Amino acid sequence: MRKPAPLIEVFLQPGELYFGDRHTRIRTVLGSCVSLVCWHPFRQIGGMFHFLLPTRPTMAGGELDGRYADEALELMLREIRTAKARPDEFRIQLFGGGSMFPDVMRGNPGQVGRKNVEAARRLLDAHGLACSGAHVEGVGHRSLIFDLWNGHVSVRHSAPEAGHKADRRA
Repeated sequence: MRKPAPLIEVFLQPGELYFGDRHTRIRTVLGSCVSLVCWHPFRQIGGMFHFLLPTRPTMAGGELDGRYADEALELMLREIRTAKARPDEFRIQLFGGGSMFPDVMRGNPGQVGRKNVEAARRLLDAHGLACSGAHVEGVGHRSLIFDLWNGHVSVRHSAPEAGHKADRRA
């Protein structure tokens, strides 16, 4: 399917979420953060969120905060229900969780990126949702472009050590 006109282009900052329709392109850049992308292939709706940490250190109450995996997923599930869709109808993919300082963190099982990826997978399991694809962990950052009119996610992964850049479609 061709790029629609007019097109809404959204750039997600850490802690943000966007849910839209086939007239939408969502971009973000990830280091140790993780993005979950969901797309409904028949209705051409979906969204992305970009979280920083698995969960809030202390639940102070108040509004849900997209900086945390558990709360960001709940916000996305609300968007899906508002669209009168079921979460299990969406194709879900995970991206990010890279190690940004591999020399400093070498061998440390507590890396933020790894913890973020593990949290995302646990949350998907807890909600009975399957992940159809992932480009996670490793070294470096990723740039994502998600086109809601066709569900394609373009991933550009840049590893700082070797200066190696790779393009990949998920």
